[in-house]
Amino acid sequence: MTQQIVISAEEQGTRLDRVLSGRFPDMTRSSLQGLIESGAVCKDGKPLKKNYKVCEADAISVELPEPKEVEIQPEDIPLDVVYEDADIVVVNKPRGMVVHPAPGNWSGTLVNALMYHCGDSLSGINGEIRPGIVHRIDKDTSGLLVVAKNDAAHRSLAEQIAVHSALRQYYAVVIGCPKEDSGTISAPIARHRTDRKKMAVDPNGREAVTHYAVLERYRGFTYLTFRLETGRTHQIRVHMKHIGHPIIGDPLYGPKTDSWKLGGQCLHAGKLTLTHPSTGERMTFTAPLPDYFEAVLNRLRSHYGEI
Repeated sequence: MTQQIVISAEEQGTRLDRVLSGRFPDMTRSSLQGLIESGAVCKDGKPLKKNYKVCEADAISVELPEPKEVEIQPEDIPLDVVYEDADIVVVNKPRGMVVHPAPGNWSGTLVNALMYHCGDSLSGINGEIRPGIVHRIDKDTSGLLVVAKNDAAHRSLAEQIAVHSALRQYYAVVIGCPKEDSGTISAPIARHRTDRKKMAVDPNGREAVTHYAVLERYRGFTYLTFRLETGRTHQIRVHMKHIGHPIIGDPLYGPKTDSWKLGGQCLHAGKLTLTHPSTGERMTFTAPLPDYFEAVLNRLRSHYGEI
């Protein structure tokens, strides 16, 4: 299956393998590099090298392997469906639910639930039937995800995420009070060099940009909103730890002693804006803060006082 991509102005000068990582988020970096090395990624019919620096308007063809079935069982798990049509379904994922099956979490995931809910109406591209998943949020992060119900929708949504035209807004409560009311954190992220469960700011990592703004300040804590320009694993969590304001309840990047006993980070994907793959309509979806998050804010307002 051949897919054609056209390089945007924002991608100008970026290494080919990095561009493909953004365009095909469900494929591993190693599998994409394998495609390049096998001659499956071409420009004007000529195979490209992984370190090729792309140019704006380059038309690059990618020969993807045919999808193969994976043994994921549909499960009748209730879903909070915010919107659904023939092309997409937008769901409000609950805290504690894993998005895709993996070792240790083969059942009870969002994909298991989607396979039951949608049946055969899910995209299956990128060399494996990975039903509809275009982007992810962490297990203990709640909020909005858009899922593709066919391959054309999947390609359109992946493209929007790659060129940052799909906008994602998050909310979190962090420890401490940033000096500025708004700011941008631009710090590359890579896998932690010693703890493979973690990510870390690393000069050799992939570009990561997070914009934040203060919503409310309390004594010792701040309620923030975030807009992601990139979508790296654990991006907001890593960036907030990097500037000294980890998210409360975060088991990986927060303090070892957690007085909040939340069982996970206080982080919610509350707003998603995208262009519909078929109609071209610009659409915005919202998900209210979950009960646990509202309880945190009520506790802060009652006992820590707005400042």
